[in-house]
Amino acid sequence: MPIDKNTLTLKTLQLLEFGSILQRLAVLAMSEEASEMILRETPLDDPAAVAKIKEAVKAIIARMGEENDPKRYLPAIGFLLQRLGVEGICLETGEACAIGLFAERGGELREWLLPQPVFAEMLGEVPPCGEVAAAVFRVMDREGKLRDLPELRAIRQRIQKLKAALETAVSRYTGDEDTRRMLQSSLPSQRDGRTVLAVKANFRGRIRGIAHELSSSGQTVFIEPEDVVEKNNEILIENRKLDAEIRKIMLDVTKRIAQYGEELKTFHAAILSVEVLMAKARYALETSGTFAPDNDLSRMALVQARHPLIKNAVPIDLAMETAPKGAETRALIITGPNTGGKTVALKTAGLFAMMNQIGLALPAAEGTALPVFDGVFADIGDEQSIGQSLSTFSAHITNIAGIIAHCTDRSLALLDELGSGTDPQEGSAIAMAILDRLIEKKTRLIVTTHHGILKNYGYSRQAVENASVEFNAKTLSPTYRIITGIPGESRALEIAGRNGLPADIVSRAKDYLDSGHSDVSALISGLKEKHFELDALTEQARLEESRLRDDRRSTDLKALRLRQKELELKAGLAGKLRLLLDESRKTLENLVRELREGELSREKTLKVKDFLGELARTVEAEEAALEEEERAIAEERRRAENQAQRGAASHGEAAGMFAPGMEVYAGEQRRRGVIVRKGKKSSGKDGAGSAWIVEIGSLKVSFPERELIPAAPSPRLRPSVAVDLAAQSAARGEINLCGMRLDEAREELRRQVDAALLHGLGEFAVVHGKGDGILQKGVHDWLKNEPAVADYFFSRPELGGFGRTVVILK
Repeated sequence: MPIDKNTLTLKTLQLLEFGSILQRLAVLAMSEEASEMILRETPLDDPAAVAKIKEAVKAIIARMGEENDPKRYLPAIGFLLQRLGVEGICLETGEACAIGLFAERGGELREWLLPQPVFAEMLGEVPPCGEVAAAVFRVMDREGKLRDLPELRAIRQRIQKLKAALETAVSRYTGDEDTRRMLQSSLPSQRDGRTVLAVKANFRGRIRGIAHELSSSGQTVFIEPEDVVEKNNEILIENRKLDAEIRKIMLDVTKRIAQYGEELKTFHAAILSVEVLMAKARYALETSGTFAPDNDLSRMALVQARHPLIKNAVPIDLAMETAPKGAETRALIITGPNTGGKTVALKTAGLFAMMNQIGLALPAAEGTALPVFDGVFADIGDEQSIGQSLSTFSAHITNIAGIIAHCTDRSLALLDELGSGTDPQEGSAIAMAILDRLIEKKTRLIVTTHHGILKNYGYSRQAVENASVEFNAKTLSPTYRIITGIPGESRALEIAGRNGLPADIVSRAKDYLDSGHSDVSALISGLKEKHFELDALTEQARLEESRLRDDRRSTDLKALRLRQKELELKAGLAGKLRLLLDESRKTLENLVRELREGELSREKTLKVKDFLGELARTVEAEEAALEEEERAIAEERRRAENQAQRGAASHGEAAGMFAPGMEVYAGEQRRRGVIVRKGKKSSGKDGAGSAWIVEIGSLKVSFPERELIPAAPSPRLRPSVAVDLAAQSAARGEINLCGMRLDEAREELRRQVDAALLHGLGEFAVVHGKGDGILQKGVHDWLKNEPAVADYFFSRPELGGFGRTVVILK
């Protein structure tokens, strides 16, 4: 009978030390209850649920980038909420204070997260429970001490007066020389809440009163003097009244809290879930981890993965994608020397899969990808058991039988030293049969072994890939680097010699090796050399591709600058032409007026000719200036093209192009936004460590620099052009013509239309009033004949009605 799935899963969690990860995560929670929830977590097998958790954690990290983490302790109140339903329950002050603090701080955390859309959906329906905190802290402070309420003040004052009278009565005994010698101590004592005197036993008859206790030595009698008894009684009565009043107050507070019992339970569960997510966000920032993207089962890759429980762990790369033989890789067989890192690689892959399935960031580089498995099963280490009569081999086979029974095409199986613990030939045969069965089930496999025949199996079997841990032959030490596509040598003789086995024994062992093994070793060494050459070529190609991307980016930026400059030139030219036309129109109007008012003379004719000549010269000068600018732009474009062809642009030029206030396209959706400030540095394989906070609409989001593309700024006039147009009216959303003569109103309207066209304003309003309707009719007649006007109509009654006209431009 195979091991059941739950037992097998729990065993795998222990083998991979998943509990240690949960313990590290639990420390980062600000609530004991949230820590307990974390310690009970197990990997999820629903991809949608895992994606939702990671989305929430990323949103928290983004929020932390905008505002610091509100780390505030949340007291445990779960057991108190269960008691609220009991009839007549009265909470202690400390218990009520804990509920109040949880409601207050949980509400603050809720408000802190609501700006993030994912939490607006998650917490939007959760009641804030601010009334609970208000009810609690109306009667006590945040340390659980009752406030100076009117109903308690009078009783406390009476108790203070009685205590003062009691101290006076006691001081008559401790301050008198005759009675002080009868006392063991000049300080009074307390017995059962009553003030007594420590009297020497031989003077017990000298002070009349009630004897409460005799010391163990018999030398001291604790006596309550007769004149102190009544005062003690009065204080005791007032204390009972105070306790009764406090209980009355706490019953009222408990009743108010209990009214929100169901809301509190919902609120409590939601805030604890959020605090678990907060701990995961803190873990991601603490480890500088990366989230594996959501994907199907077709790809599994670890890039610069560091085992989170090993100090100074060596990063490893491990990939299971499409095999060279064309089929998808379902099994990876890792071979190589002992202490080379095979088992660590196995544990890293399994632990990363489990961490990913509770929504944790992984200590790895960008490019890491993991499916969501329905089960992760491992057979690692020596599980020999004398009590259960299990040898090493039997223990391995028992575990593997359970793995075979429960694995599916969505499972991950990790088998360490497959086929070991028995005859090598038979062990290899069993190992290959096990691999056949699991591959038939399309289970994803990572296997370590020393059996040479399994190396050949990796070459000859579809969907199987060989890999090895690298070994430095010069230093006789492992490098812990995983090389995919090449099997590894066990290097048992070298390691044995390095660990103290006598040299003559090592030499004799070499003599026993047949030549066939030497041939295989030489073949493997040759394959490794070829692999290193291929790696060098691949790295060279990657660097060349990166350089070409930088060249392309630099060229695009230069082209963008040219387009921006062209836009500015056009805007400047339009402004200058408008200014020239305005000035020419005024001059011509003056000349026409002079001609109409008087007779035509030679002097007036020369003045017109001079004006026309000056106008022609001005136009020619503007055309020359424009041609000069066009030549400059053409020259700059030619230099940019030559530079792109030579590939001389540097990465630093592109990297330094971003600055606050710059408009960019951000993210995969290329949303337009404005850079607000530089963000926190992010780690990545490509070295693009800079990040920027970009404002998109009402949201501020952090993006890596590599996801930003400069955008052409929104069209606007340069400052120099604005100066040239200073004489003109600025485009306004509404102009008021009331009080103007009709000619003045038409001129003002003409200037508004010109300015609106220049500034891209497509709609504005004209206030002309109702009055006699002369101004209204004149405005409408002018608009009717103006080519730039597409439509015009009266405003809605609440906006002015017949006294206000809305103008739509073409």
